[in-house]
Amino acid sequence: MRRPGTRQRVPHARELGWDDSLYEDGPGDTAGPDGASGGGNGGAGPGDGSVSPSGDGAAAGGEGGDRSGRKRKGGSRRNGSRPRNRRGKRRILLWVSAALALLVLGTAGAGYLYYRHLDGKLKKEDLTLGDKPMADHKANSAGQTPLNILLIGSDARDSKENQKLGGAKDTFGGTPLADVQMLLHVSADRSNMSVVSMPRDTMLKMPKCTDPDTREVYPASTDNVQTNESLGRGGPGCTVATWYELTGITIDHFMMIDFAGVVSMADAIGGVPVCVQANVHSRNAEGKGSGLKLKKGENVIQGEQALQWLRTRYGFEDGSDLARTHAQHMYMNSMVRELRKGAKLTDPGKLMSLAEAATDALTVDKGLGGVKKLYDLAEELKKVPTNRITMATMPNVYGEGTQAGRVFPKPGDAEQLFTMVRDDVPLDGKASKRKPPAETKDPAAAPADTGVLVRNGTGSTTQAPTPQRATAVAGLLVGKGYTKAVSDSTPDPTERTQVLFPSADLEGDAQAVAKSLGIPVSSAKKSADVSGVTVVVGADWRSGDTYPKSAAPDETKTPDTARALNGADETECMEIQPGFTF
Repeated sequence: MRRPGTRQRVPHARELGWDDSLYEDGPGDTAGPDGASGGGNGGAGPGDGSVSPSGDGAAAGGEGGDRSGRKRKGGSRRNGSRPRNRRGKRRILLWVSAALALLVLGTAGAGYLYYRHLDGKLKKEDLTLGDKPMADHKANSAGQTPLNILLIGSDARDSKENQKLGGAKDTFGGTPLADVQMLLHVSADRSNMSVVSMPRDTMLKMPKCTDPDTREVYPASTDNVQTNESLGRGGPGCTVATWYELTGITIDHFMMIDFAGVVSMADAIGGVPVCVQANVHSRNAEGKGSGLKLKKGENVIQGEQALQWLRTRYGFEDGSDLARTHAQHMYMNSMVRELRKGAKLTDPGKLMSLAEAATDALTVDKGLGGVKKLYDLAEELKKVPTNRITMATMPNVYGEGTQAGRVFPKPGDAEQLFTMVRDDVPLDGKASKRKPPAETKDPAAAPADTGVLVRNGTGSTTQAPTPQRATAVAGLLVGKGYTKAVSDSTPDPTERTQVLFPSADLEGDAQAVAKSLGIPVSSAKKSADVSGVTVVVGADWRSGDTYPKSAAPDETKTPDTARALNGADETECMEIQPGFTF
């Protein structure tokens, strides 16, 4: 029952931010000039929307009753006002409700259409074109798995925009090269992130790839090929296969961008601060260089200037591709810091521009081919603190003779870095102490009943293999009771000595062989490339009857040769190459 002089209250109207004028009484339910309902001489109260003395916020006069609460006959009002139209009031409320519903649905529809628009702009290709299936991730104790994404920068000059930005007219319309290759690893617990770059001049063996569009088969290379040529062997899926062949790291997704995409996204992100130790102009007498021109100290770059920074080698450090890689790491760390300040992500216009630029610029694998999945990926990356992001370069050495100027994985150090990523060990040195790998519960067969094949993997691209090394190690095994151990003359270059086994029922045998040779149990690994227990004597054990303890890596330390750079480090400033200053 209502108290005298009151009307039924609309629950929480003010709390929800509704327009209170919808609930005021007045002639014809029209609003006065100040936004309140009522007005003139016909209202139950003054035109300023006065309320009843009861203080409950109801309009004066109540709802069809006088101040005593008595119902009037004929629905008439005092002061000669016309009868109230309660049905009209309900029609207005229904109309407003319907309008609000349409507005919500319309906005949702527009959002859906824009979502579809962005989805349609993404280019999608197969994840891997290789003929070797990638292994599944190993989950941690909490059941979580890491996430690996290969970032590829293409030098394609297949459009007017790319031709304008890329120069080199003699390469217009040519086969694109994967000139930037970075593996982004997010730890299983999302506490840290590692980015490993492979210089574009790296020489390695290419796997077999089949172009998904033309069905052309590119056979596995027998000689070393420069890694950036992988993109021309069918697309980014071959670059993924090449990485897996070299590192054994399972790759979940790839994202590829070209020159024009870098510029558009750099513009959408806004300026990124970078630092140079002296004035720099990347242009020599022969016209080589990116054209980058900056003054000493900190500079804020974006758009085409950002592309120039990312492409510069002439003018940075020693003018090599390794210097360019370091500059790219500096830019990416700075970009992450800028984005995480938040200012660039609060402007809807900037966000929309970034979304447009990203979807227009990116080619992704089919498993990542949707804006929702890209958004979910971004949410995963946001979980990692800036000071737990580490940029690193694949440890490398320069070739000699006809391979001078080319880069090769550094024996020992490169495999150490790849192993840390495979085993989800952070590169920032903050790994918790790891227990030695547990020995398998699979019992080992007697040494005399275990067949072992030994291969010579001591050779590399920079040095010849140690002669008869497989025969020597096979002899060591025979002396330890493995009378079925035999050597294989097939060269199998590898940086670290490993004991490979094809299936779980031989894991115990492989670990027993490793222990008999003094090799760490962690070197026993499952591999689809062998049919039985196989010892591959690596470049870390080129001589001697005992595996050198110094060769056993510290599995939690990033090699110094990886040139690790922390994401929170704001002190980095690029060294300038002599002859490129002004």
